[in-house]
Parts: sequence; C-alpha cells; structure tokens
Amino acid sequence: MLLTINKLIARGQGLAPVLLKRAASVTLDWDTRQKSRFDSVDSQGRHIGIFLPRGNVVRGGDILVAEDGSLILVHAARQALLEVRADLVHGSPFDLLRAAYHLGNRHVQLELQQDRLLLEPDHVLADMLRQMHLLVSEVESAFEPESGAYAAGGHAASPEHGHAHSPAPDHGHAHSAAQDHGHGHSAAHVHVHGPGCKH
Repeated sequence: MLLTINKLIARGQGLAPVLLKRAASVTLDWDTRQKSRFDSVDSQGRHIGIFLPRGNVVRGGDILVAEDGSLILVHAARQALLEVRADLVHGSPFDLLRAAYHLGNRHVQLELQQDRLLLEPDHVLADMLRQMHLLVSEVESAFEPESGAYAAGGHAASPEHGHAHSPAPDHGHAHSAAQDHGHGHSAAHVHVHGPGCKH
C-alpha cells in the first residue's frame, strides 16, 4: 500500500519536539530530494509516494506529512562530493570566493560554507579548480546546495550548519555565484546607456 505525502513542513517549524522524536524517518540523497515527485521507503517499512508542488526541494531536517497525518523526518544522505578549500600557503581565502563565482556562472549546484565549497564530483571542474590554486579532495557528506535567491522554498542550509540562509544579499556568504543562476549575467554587470538615457 502506498502512503501518499503532499505536504512538507520546512525544518519541522512549529512542531513540538516530542512529535519529531516519534516521527518515522527517511534518508534521501540530493538527486532524489530535488525532485517534487518520487517514491521511497521510510524507517517503519512503509512505501511512501511524495507528490509535492513542482519547484519544491526537500532538505535534511524537513518534515513530510502523510495523508494519514503521520510525520516523516527527512535525513540528507551522505554522498560522494568534491570539497574545495583555499590553499593558504600558495593562495589566499579570496580564491575560494573567486571559485564560487566561476562555478555559479556555470550553473553548478554548490553548497557554500565559511571555509569550503561542496559540489558533486566532476573531474573537469576539479582540474579547473586545482589550476586556480585551490585544494580539491573527495569527501562523503550530506549535500545541501544553495537554492538561489528566487527559488521556491527559500531554505538552503543543512542542520549541520547551525544557521539558516537568507535570500537577502547581505547574509555574509559568497552569494554572487548563487545569484547568477538563471540570469545569464553576473551580479557585477554594467549597464551602458545611450546619450539620451536619463538613468
């Protein structure tokens, strides 16, 4: 029997802790969580079918609400990723910001943290980043890429971060890469107007 789910509570906001402790759970990788429709099996062995409004992304820590009222806590699965860090011997912390910008221009899904970037494995990008004097290594971690300033849902940080990302441009992260997504130009673009323009 398929248990249908068509509601999501971001981070379980507003729910009593006791309810969250009793909830079943499901562990999903990023490839699955970015879909609005998928099937899975929860920790109680129930076959669940998720049918969310298109554009929704499921994050670790979110709560899925089943048609029978039961709650299912989502865990972000650990998966193979590339970790990018600044080389403080041969480079500078600015190199990491520059890398986020270039990856954003390529529409790469990217998780931004204070001292590292995480992205899905890609040997071409890994070579490019190493040529930019960055340290690139393979790791296993939950993946919570930025959703972008205009994405549905609006919550992008994983529970391990200890903070929530805001879509506002002054949240202290390397946001230029995320904001480039979907615009076709960088955040630092320049408008050239003709002599008759009053802007």
